[in-house]
Amino acid sequence: MIRSAFLYCCFLLLLLLPRSSHAIYCDEDDCYDLLGVSQSANSSEIKKAYYKLSLKHHPDKNPDPESRKIFVKVANAYEILKDEATREQYDYAIAHPEEVFYNAARYYHAYYGHKTDPRAVLVGLLLVLSAFQYLNQWTRYTQAIDMVKKTPAYKNKLRALELERSGGLTNKKKGHKQIDNLSFPHTRRTEEDFGKELELQIKGAEKPSMWGLIVVQLLVLPYTLSKLLFWNMWWFWRYRVQKASYSWNDACYLTQRSLRVPLEAWWNTDESMKEDLVLRRLWKNSNMENYIAEQRKEMKRRR
Repeated sequence: MIRSAFLYCCFLLLLLLPRSSHAIYCDEDDCYDLLGVSQSANSSEIKKAYYKLSLKHHPDKNPDPESRKIFVKVANAYEILKDEATREQYDYAIAHPEEVFYNAARYYHAYYGHKTDPRAVLVGLLLVLSAFQYLNQWTRYTQAIDMVKKTPAYKNKLRALELERSGGLTNKKKGHKQIDNLSFPHTRRTEEDFGKELELQIKGAEKPSMWGLIVVQLLVLPYTLSKLLFWNMWWFWRYRVQKASYSWNDACYLTQRSLRVPLEAWWNTDESMKEDLVLRRLWKNSNMENYIAEQRKEMKRRR
């Protein structure tokens, strides 16, 4: 039963296949014969033959329905032979008619495959990802800002800023009255104006920037890599070859990296504490081990 079904499927497949492998290009006709050229004709001869036949059989020149059918075949043959790749495939199909499945696969891949430039697809994908990235960052930022504006700390800062801009109020009752008016709709514009002066930087939901987008980062990647390479070469030459003393900024960088603290946290560190940490030269293993031991002792003492 299974064997008979398999044979039946094979028979149907053979009926659906063209009688020759090159027939998938120009049906039962020969593409060269349709244009009236030999298989060794060059591209210029093929082009001239097509233009000559198109002037004779084009629907605008000849309204005869049969002439229209001939023109369709001639145009199809020209599309196949004018391109070097498809012409090479057609010549191969003529020379190897027994390779039916291989020739058919090459034909359908050439005519129905994806013809879009992969570089254009990549650029488009990067632009779409960058747009979603920017939209996501902006949504997170606005949501975080809205949450912060509802906190008492933000409202206190807003009221203090209003008092500062108004030059202070001597009448306490009057001051309270104006402060309370901030919550009413008719003074909402004033609240928004003062709120713009308060810069809100929320960790984990920073205001989106074009420089952080994927497509921009890829565009500036060569510059970033060259800058990093130059910086490493300069560092090696100055501090490894010349044995120069570390500058204050470089010492801060080494300390911050040794402590493995975020850069923003290092910037917000008290200047006196920052100076003490730099003077400890924590980028040296022995100094770092001593510092860790001191911190552990201090934690035990506080317990």
